Amino acid sequence: ERERERERMGLQKMNVILGFVGFLILNELLLCMAQGNVHYYDYVLKETNFTRLCNTKSMLTVNDSFPGPVIRVNKGDTVYVNVHNQGQYNVTIHWHGVKQPRNPWSDGPEYITQCPIQPGTNFTQEIVFSTEEGTLWWHAHSDWSRATVHGAIIVLPAAGTTYPFPRPDAEQTIVLASWFKGNVPAIIEEALINGGEPNLTDAFTINGQPGDQHNCSRDARFMYRMLVDYGKTYLLRIVNAVMNEDLFFGIAQHTLTVVGSDGAYLKPITTDYIMITPGQTMDMLVTANKALSSYYIVVAPFADGSSPFANTTSTAILQYNGNHTQPTSPPMPTLPRYNDSEAAMKFTTSMRSLASAVHPISVPQNITTRMYVTVAVNQLICPESNCSGPNGNKLAASLNNISFVEPSISVLQAYYRNIKGVFDKDFPNEPPYYFNFTQESMPNSTSIPSQGTKAKILNYNEGVEIVFQGTNVLNSAENHPMHLHGFSFYLVGIGTGNFNNQTDPNSYNLIDPPEVNTIGVPKNGWAAIRFIADNPGVWYMHCHLERHSTWGMDTVIIVKNGSTSATSIRPPPAYMPPC
Repeated sequence: ERERERERMGLQKMNVILGFVGFLILNELLLCMAQGNVHYYDYVLKETNFTRLCNTKSMLTVNDSFPGPVIRVNKGDTVYVNVHNQGQYNVTIHWHGVKQPRNPWSDGPEYITQCPIQPGTNFTQEIVFSTEEGTLWWHAHSDWSRATVHGAIIVLPAAGTTYPFPRPDAEQTIVLASWFKGNVPAIIEEALINGGEPNLTDAFTINGQPGDQHNCSRDARFMYRMLVDYGKTYLLRIVNAVMNEDLFFGIAQHTLTVVGSDGAYLKPITTDYIMITPGQTMDMLVTANKALSSYYIVVAPFADGSSPFANTTSTAILQYNGNHTQPTSPPMPTLPRYNDSEAAMKFTTSMRSLASAVHPISVPQNITTRMYVTVAVNQLICPESNCSGPNGNKLAASLNNISFVEPSISVLQAYYRNIKGVFDKDFPNEPPYYFNFTQESMPNSTSIPSQGTKAKILNYNEGVEIVFQGTNVLNSAENHPMHLHGFSFYLVGIGTGNFNNQTDPNSYNLIDPPEVNTIGVPKNGWAAIRFIADNPGVWYMHCHLERHSTWGMDTVIIVKNGSTSATSIRPPPAYMPPC
């Protein structure tokens, strides 16, 4: 009898143990499901020969492709990318629009979150997807390498969910980029030495091709063609990887229905064109409902300022399948004029978050930090007045009259390890002095900034509002696409002229503002954004016009840790590239 009792108690203990083990396994399985799937990629950076515009040149690429490979994931997945640098230059890779919760170590900007990946070495980056859904992109974030090192990121709905619009029949990614005949690193190096403007791009490309409006490009090899079937609807994922120009985009005789931007959904916008800044992405539906033929897809610059820009048009073809005679001259879309600021503003202000029950938003209402940040192109004095910028000086740029100076080790490393002397923690909440920022002529005294490596420190989980104020310093007002790493933010207001903190907030959209990561601050105007500082780490904020960022139109946002390990920066990986 005692033996049977011992067996019975033993079986009960075993059942308890097995039940506990089963609970742990189920818990782990549910945790894995919540975290999504894991994907692995190898990126090999090396020089590759490409021929465009009558010229063959060697340029840095990923996996021999231009644009680079597409990363395709579902919402909530994690990706490991082993970046092998077999090129000639230091390089880093940034995952543009991916929030990277608590993981700034893999965000990528050179000397902000890491030291560069040196030639002959490799570095594995962990890309953690969270709330993003739609189209994002990746690109080099060191010098001007992103001209040729970039590609799309497609974030599909999580398993078991779908799009908030009728499922398209097919989709196509379209990457818009810049093509320079010259060697890109040499172009920016020369400009930095002489202090003047860098060479303009020679052409824009659509999925790597300039189209038939350029010399030596009428061959079909240099024209991207998108083949469509009559009656079908296509989801186009547009990435603006161009270096220094905002773009208008359109398809002849076809209506565009914009449904998303920067990895978040929008209320549908029906339009004949879009205006897309460098750094932005747009998702749009196009239905092939016209006569069987070919139609031009066109990109052309939007530039309403006085700064030099690439006044060039590039083309691709939307071509219907089926029996029909190809037109000798396909129809062209009617895009706004290159300097049509009203058309650009009309499109930007039409963007509204979907803000549905399935895709809700949460606009911060309790703001504890308010920043007013002036955005300016400036000059630095050349003692002998022998530089190629204005007045014989060197071109520069600034935020709140501070031109950012790149440190010699990463800001993140210095912050995490409490290394002194690398950066200052006093980036100001407002400019050092006020004047009419948008007046037609400015005194030279307003054009010379201070220089420094300064960061703005935010408490965890506080509500933040930043008003970016465009300026006409050096008579160089233009649209500035401002990008913040580590966050999406809400564009709650936008307007022309000097921001009025008494009246302009009355026009804020706090109901359904677009949730984006890059926004064009209009020429001589302002843009107001809000976000919750809920991502601890070191995050870069900069203009996505590459020449402006190079000149110093940058700063760093540091979000302090919360009160728990789950609200604190993750420990660094076992290996980070050394300086």
